[in-house]
Amino acid sequence: MTQKGTENGLKPQSQTLFKVAETSGLLRFLILHLPGKGRNTVKSILAHKQVSVNGHVETHFDFHLKPNDEVAINRGKVFEDDHCRGFRILFEDASVIVIDKDAGLLSMATERENLLTAYSILSRRVKRKNPDERIFIVHRLDRDTSGVMMFAKSEKVQSTLQTDWNENVSERTYLAVVEGNVTENTGRVRSFLKENKAMVMYSTSDSENGVEAITHYKVIKRGNGFTLLEIELETGRKNQIRVHMKDIGHCVAGDEKYGSKLNPLGRLGLHAHVLAFRHPVNGKTVRFETPIPAKFSALFD
Repeated sequence: MTQKGTENGLKPQSQTLFKVAETSGLLRFLILHLPGKGRNTVKSILAHKQVSVNGHVETHFDFHLKPNDEVAINRGKVFEDDHCRGFRILFEDASVIVIDKDAGLLSMATERENLLTAYSILSRRVKRKNPDERIFIVHRLDRDTSGVMMFAKSEKVQSTLQTDWNENVSERTYLAVVEGNVTENTGRVRSFLKENKAMVMYSTSDSENGVEAITHYKVIKRGNGFTLLEIELETGRKNQIRVHMKDIGHCVAGDEKYGSKLNPLGRLGLHAHVLAFRHPVNGKTVRFETPIPAKFSALFD
């Protein structure tokens, strides 16, 4: 245990640093290392951004700690700059960066938005450390979809991941809040997707002019006129989940573009929950899972 000033976008101040010895949830770890502090006090410390893991502020009490992680507890409130506004970094090494993106943040630039994107923010971040370093888009999330997203740190890594995407990615799971009561506990949707002149995707049976899209879903919760689904992608096409949910008569909540009439979350009801892939350098499978968004859970309470 040591004390030092903070770095990586945090204002310097006094902090206590712990090294993680074994796998643990963050809340349990903090309670063990903060004797005399009750559960609610520890949660308040997290809420006030006084805890960082490996140099990055962490507010989720169920964050998964691994051996050799460094947990810092600050005496005063931590104020972040805008270096990582709109996402938090789940993992970073010399090859890849994995983030948990907030809903509302673009993955990369469009004609309308060329500044505040996950790509541009991360690019500025890596260049502050090394002016010659760059990042590369591997896959995208829609602006209003939250969750796990990955970037490469070289063109070679980008090419490796994209060329054999289906072989490299072993799990890609989403959570979706959809309108209505999905009666079947599990289901599979298959179609061929095309894009019209208005840049809206739609399903067709024409295999020659569309790309095959296969979606699997499982009911997690039902209630209050909505259903929470766990969705696994067998293919990864543009707007695939949104189109397929419309096809089965249960549009993603808040998805006006694809027919939704209700917006109980104030955002699109879609979250990239799990991403597991073969690391492009060491070949080991790495898996990242993010919590169910609080707004999703509250809808079914």
